[in-house]
Amino acid sequence: MNGRLTVSDEAYRAVFLRIHPTGKMVLSLTTETDGNEHEYAQLVAGELGVPALDVKVVAADTDRFGLGHGFNTSPSGGAPAAIVSATAKIKVKARLLAAVALDTAPDSLSWENGAFVSGSESQTIADAALYAHGSGKLPPGVEGGLDAQTVYRD
Repeated sequence: MNGRLTVSDEAYRAVFLRIHPTGKMVLSLTTETDGNEHEYAQLVAGELGVPALDVKVVAADTDRFGLGHGFNTSPSGGAPAAIVSATAKIKVKARLLAAVALDTAPDSLSWENGAFVSGSESQTIADAALYAHGSGKLPPGVEGGLDAQTVYRD
């Protein structure tokens, strides 16, 4: 044994997606770069109806997760599913925020072309992010900000 702590392939990995009030996004990964970062940005963009250029992907993000975080840093095939999970969590919260902003029930909103729609009004993910960062009253039990993390093992 060389005295260094090693993390097995069974250890967890994580993705963290933060939507800034501007609508720009940062997708932080615990894993090292694997050459698929452009595809990850496109995946987020497709799920949330935003331009891929609005999504910055940061592999091995020690600013987000710190050094010695204990996550497995080896790239993995599970990243796309984890990213879809994180975007789904974003959409759930954004739906609640959009409902309050549009003064309607969350279930009455439909998701069309990157926005939650109620009649002739709509709220994009960027609108929800701005709202979540203090421009409106939050629904009961909902924290400010618009971000989500998925921890996974594959």
